[in-house]
Amino acid sequence: MSFQEYLKYLTRTFVQYVETPKAERRQQKSPREAWSSRWFGAIPMSIRLFLRK
Repeated sequence: MSFQEYLKYLTRTFVQYVETPKAERRQQKSPREAWSSRWFGAIPMSIRLFLRK
């Protein structure tokens, strides 16, 4: 991929991003997972499930 093609791709994606309404962009954004599961994986969830029973 040449620099010119890459620049065209970047401008195309940027223009597409700018043209979409802000509300629609927020809707497409996926919610973040909890920090405990992000840092430690499934271990905190398994401990919580164990302690509930």
